Amino acid sequence: MSEAVLFTASTYSHLYNFHRPYLAAFRDLGWAVHIACGGKSMAISEADRVIPLPFEKRMTAPANFRAQALLRRAMEETQYSLVVAHTSLAAFFTRRAAAGLSGRRPPLVTVAHGYLFDNETAPLKREILLAAERLTAPQTDLLLTMNQWDYELARKKKLGRRVENVPGMGVDFSRLEGRETDGGLLRRELGLGPDELLAVYAAEFSARKSQSMLLRAMALLPERVKLALPGQGALLEECKALATHLGVERRIFFPGSEPDMPRWYAAADLAVSASRSEGLPFNVMEAMYAGLPVTASAVKGHTDLLAEGGGLLYPYGDAAACAAQLLRLTEDAGLRWVLGAQAREAVMPYGLDEVLPQVMEAYLSAVPGMAERKPDFAGTTRSTGR
Repeated sequence: MSEAVLFTASTYSHLYNFHRPYLAAFRDLGWAVHIACGGKSMAISEADRVIPLPFEKRMTAPANFRAQALLRRAMEETQYSLVVAHTSLAAFFTRRAAAGLSGRRPPLVTVAHGYLFDNETAPLKREILLAAERLTAPQTDLLLTMNQWDYELARKKKLGRRVENVPGMGVDFSRLEGRETDGGLLRRELGLGPDELLAVYAAEFSARKSQSMLLRAMALLPERVKLALPGQGALLEECKALATHLGVERRIFFPGSEPDMPRWYAAADLAVSASRSEGLPFNVMEAMYAGLPVTASAVKGHTDLLAEGGGLLYPYGDAAACAAQLLRLTEDAGLRWVLGAQAREAVMPYGLDEVLPQVMEAYLSAVPGMAERKPDFAGTTRSTGR
């Protein structure tokens, strides 16, 4: 029987946007590739089998336990050589499903895309989230983290049988190349003059991403500073109303879900992030590769990416401090250039070509007997077309 791998995630979009190169890499090895995920269905051509799951965001929703049962059945019916779990919700129920197996349990790798807690999280919430990780640690043969804080916590708390840190999932930087002309066209479409500066923050509109704080910071900045907020989400309309209330609505662009982010990075002068917590954020890494100086909240993930330069940090949630850092960049073109060059250099190790071989080696290290085969993944990465 050929080898088979199962990837799980809370949504199709997560696998579609971040993991298709890995699905393709397993297929190139001759493995059967199965995926199990919830949310809106999307065509993922790299998968040989798709298992729809009825995931709901609320952890205790009955649908999530039905999803757990479906995952257990899939693992019973198919002797997977490896299971790889992504996103907090899916990873929890994938591991709970594995704990209930009556037969052989496949090796299970969990990828932590950024724990949703840190030292500043309310103690009760932190303990509840940490308890879920402790409960499923016995089924976690390999835990992969993406930033130093998560890595140190996971090792200290023994949240996996083995814990390793990887530089994210890798960003396909090739799609950002040669977009200067597109950036110029977009600036003209937006009516931006040569003296006006555009900051960009692409993210889901949610409490964790904190776009409302950026709007308050914009109210403290000169008129020539503009802000683009591509994305959708539950708080989009609330943020539009807040922009009007603050009197900055003419300086804010809400383009909605944007399939062509490279043209926004090419048009922008700055990148900004207001997130409460991160793993290793793709939006910041893409902006860094585009040579944009970054102003970001001083939280895990951001601090990892900007440790070697490339941007300015400010305390999470502090609109005045955020505005002050943006003002520094607004008034100092030389600083923008220096930090932009540093950002481009600092982010190079996070490219897909560099990262995919490391992550695939980690995945396969969890499979008994696979390490001796040592497949070569150099040059096997491919564009996902995102």
